[in-house]
Order: sequence, then structure tokens, then C-alpha cells
Amino acid sequence: MYSEKVMDHFMNPRNVGEIEKADGVGEVGNAKCGDIMKIYLKVDDGIITDVKFKTFGCGSAIATSSMATELIKGKSIEEAVKLTNNAVVEALDGLPKPKVHCSVLAEQAVKAALYDYAQKNNIVIPGLEDYVPAKDVHDHHDGDGEE
Repeated sequence: MYSEKVMDHFMNPRNVGEIEKADGVGEVGNAKCGDIMKIYLKVDDGIITDVKFKTFGCGSAIATSSMATELIKGKSIEEAVKLTNNAVVEALDGLPKPKVHCSVLAEQAVKAALYDYAQKNNIVIPGLEDYVPAKDVHDHHDGDGEE
């Protein structure tokens, strides 16, 4: 059901924790399924030099958070803002359909952290001009009773 990469990122998540005095922090979640993700960014000269996450949720939520941090670490802000949930799913070699909403949450947590960084630094990040922070970002359950 789950790929080896999903299991690896769930059992051995990368970049877990907090960054004190983070340059950008994004928190998103969904009260209905209980997944909450918080991503912390350290940015130097437009490059994400460090990224950490804390996720309360299922194994897929943890795995997608871990993979999302891996995909943006060392990247420019411009590259990181282009992260998509599909890129996270592909990097994990797929997710079961009822769990794809976790990748949407990971994408949104990254965007929320980048938005926070932009607000703190009074800048506009191309691709986030129309961004509106939202805490409850995924209600994509397909009605089969699974999260």
C-alpha cells in the first residue's frame, strides 16, 4: 500500500524540530482529520539554508512533511514557492488516493512559511502575490471512511 520511500520518511523523518528565531513559519491543519503541520525556515541571501518541521498526524502526513523539507532545503525562495503536492507525491513514489490530501497540506505549509518570511521582510515573492493564508486547507476525503 505504501511505497518504501513513504515508509522510510515516516520511520526516519528528516528535518524534524523547530528553528529558534526562524525567518519564516507556516502552520496549516485540518480539524476534521487532525493533521497539523508547522514548517520553519532559515533563509540566507534568498536561499533556504535550513528547514524543520513538526507534524501532528498520520504516517503520510509525517512522510510528506519530511519529503517537502528535503525538496526545498538548499533551494532559492523562487524555487521553493514552486513546490507542488504532485512533486511531493512523485518524490515519495506515490501515495494511496485517500492520503494525497497530506501532500496538499505539505505544499500549503511551505507556502505559509514563505508567506510569513515575505511579510516579515516586507517583500513580495513571485508566485505568492495572491496568497491568502488558510489554516484549514484540505477537505479532499473521498468518503471511504479513511483519512
